[in-house]
Amino acid sequence: MALVTCHFFSEVLEESTSITVLLPQATRAQIGLAGVASDDPPPVLYLLHGLSDDETIWTRRTSVERYADERGLAVVMPRVGRSFYADERHGAAYWTFLSQELPEVVASFFRVSTRREDTFVAGLSMGGYGALKWALREPHRFAAAASLSGALDIAPDEGLRTQTVPHVWGGLPPGPDDDLLDLLDRADPATLPALFVACGTEDFLHDQNLRFLACADERGIPVHRDVDGPGAHEWGYWDEQVRAVLDWLPISR
Repeated sequence: MALVTCHFFSEVLEESTSITVLLPQATRAQIGLAGVASDDPPPVLYLLHGLSDDETIWTRRTSVERYADERGLAVVMPRVGRSFYADERHGAAYWTFLSQELPEVVASFFRVSTRREDTFVAGLSMGGYGALKWALREPHRFAAAASLSGALDIAPDEGLRTQTVPHVWGGLPPGPDDDLLDLLDRADPATLPALFVACGTEDFLHDQNLRFLACADERGIPVHRDVDGPGAHEWGYWDEQVRAVLDWLPISR
């Protein structure tokens, strides 16, 4: 695969930012990787980072490049700081950047598919929250969305809101468009992409994941889940699970 670091100016953020991008490349002489490529634009996965990380973390801590290479999948990893993928009350408009500007930038810079059936989103921890929020708010954009150890029920977490990320919602509970349980309550199951939730039983966010799944079940929203096995909030677990997510994605080529 090709590994691209792309620096560009964001009109929404009003500053320079960067994304890390993996692009399929078919090779003959490369040892250990053959690559899968097509004459058609490849499917694309938007892969979101967690609270303490950045756009480089997935390629530094997991073998996602190798996993994506086997499937001919492009991967786009943006940088959003500690924003919870929201338009911050005291900061920048990261939700607008993610949902509006980023797809336009990717489509203009890279040859990737823009079809819904070829577009996916996933993330870990804060990024798991961001992935499901994006899928629930814009279900027309994605064929599938996955959360790994996601912060999926943040409204009751006063410490997170007032101490960890007070700039995001001003210490207040998130509004209905930033509350995943509220979004589930308003969702039409017939329009949603396929959903995947994984969280290990030793993870401090496990209870939040169970609450999200219970809410989805009450509303008749199917979710592929892996929440009964061991696993903590760490990269060994996420490396295994991101491969499971790629196996699960409905990639058509």
